[in-house]
Amino acid sequence: MALFEKAPAKINLSLDVLSKRDDGYHNVEMIMTTIDLADRIKMYSIESDRIEIYLESRFVPSDERNLAYKAADAFKKKYGIKKGVHIHIEKSIPVSAGLGGGSTDAAAVLRGLNRLWSLNIPLEDLAALGATIGSDVPFCVYGNTAIAKGRGEIIEKLASPPSCWVVLAKPDIGVSTWTIFQRINIDKLSHPNNDALIDALHHKNFFKMCANVGNVLEDITLTIYPEVQRIKDKMAEAGATGVLMSGSGPTVYSLIEQQSKAQRIYNGMRGFCEEVYLVRILG
Repeated sequence: MALFEKAPAKINLSLDVLSKRDDGYHNVEMIMTTIDLADRIKMYSIESDRIEIYLESRFVPSDERNLAYKAADAFKKKYGIKKGVHIHIEKSIPVSAGLGGGSTDAAAVLRGLNRLWSLNIPLEDLAALGATIGSDVPFCVYGNTAIAKGRGEIIEKLASPPSCWVVLAKPDIGVSTWTIFQRINIDKLSHPNNDALIDALHHKNFFKMCANVGNVLEDITLTIYPEVQRIKDKMAEAGATGVLMSGSGPTVYSLIEQQSKAQRIYNGMRGFCEEVYLVRILG
């Protein structure tokens, strides 16, 4: 019997870096929400004790380097599962884009295997297991809207954003999160106002939300990849609100209340950038 899981992308409404940890990672505060751009994961059990990954993408590995593979391997080891699993990933989320594509696939595999093998493991346990795979995986296990702290493993649910459209534009480059984090100078960061953003979410205040989105990694990525700056400038010229880079980039998004305006900005960006999406907020 085949089982299906939806793996929605995330955007960072806020990404703040607080300090460098002794383990080499950073303490962060990230406010994230899911959007209606998703990969589709199909899974079914196989008798032989192995993990099979299939996907039609030359940019994503199908072996143990794949986060979905790592998730299945960690799940099987944690819960002593001797069966194998075939995982078919239908990719819609662009790769190395700052949208959590690999992390949400891993989270979907954890949720899916829990259902496939009828184990009834609580989401918080799956999220804790996900934290061993990647910093964004715990959030992706839960989805919706939340603030992630620590390395990303401490999740606190937040009110969902006011209903709006999201235009995303990704230049034809990939960005290494590790490379961007290595360039962080904690003392020179201009931190976003997460308290104001959380208040905006609580009161469903669209304009206050847009005024308080922020990402401390943005200046670093813009310095290395000027094409990301050009996308931001183009969106702003078109009258977009809440324009921000997601994650370590390079995808830039804008938050828009009116569908007609969102469609106009989407059409304008399509003539400027190859990968452009018009979706709704899910979280």
